[in-house]
Amino acid sequence: MQWITQLFEQYGYLVLFFGLFTESIALPFPGELAMAVSGHISVVGNFHLGWILLCAFLGATIGTTLTYYVGRKLGTPFFEKYGKYFFLTPSRLAKITIWFDKYGTKLLLVSYFIPGLRHFTGYVSGALRIPVRTFFLYNHFSALIWVTVYVMIGKLFGNEIEHILHLIGRYSVRAVFIIAALLVIVILLKRHKQTVLKWLTDRFKSLYKAFVRSQS
Repeated sequence: MQWITQLFEQYGYLVLFFGLFTESIALPFPGELAMAVSGHISVVGNFHLGWILLCAFLGATIGTTLTYYVGRKLGTPFFEKYGKYFFLTPSRLAKITIWFDKYGTKLLLVSYFIPGLRHFTGYVSGALRIPVRTFFLYNHFSALIWVTVYVMIGKLFGNEIEHILHLIGRYSVRAVFIIAALLVIVILLKRHKQTVLKWLTDRFKSLYKAFVRSQS
């Protein structure tokens, strides 16, 4: 936190923009910590919350947009051969590709919250030829939520930032997939409401009849 705070004192909002841009093209930078610290500074310092959110959002989305077009231009064979030189190893590429095959473009909605995924989302999305409009819609919406969450964590929790981020980093993957599973269940229930109600009614009737027989 001390190192990040010193960067903010020297360079202001540019730390967020270039820092998150750097992270989004798969170079090392503690983006989540930087956003949380900036949120805290907005309370105790002279940073404006709106500018924090805007700079962080632009840095993240411009970076992933750039990597999307790089991935689209170079294609999967390039990354299978040279990806290891910027941390996108063949095994990691295969794993992310499997996730996209399994969850489709909806994976983009949670990509920023999954460590080891958000750094390569743009490259893999482009290489897999995910439609530009779809990528922009899902990726940018995910970035907006991600930026808002971490900046507000810093704004609300202040000196507990490091502890909170440690807990989030430890459990975020599980939480994201649990939330995704719940959303799928809700969508299915809405789409098949009558079928579900009929099934529940039939089950209730069967249980009731079984109960009546057991009492007679």
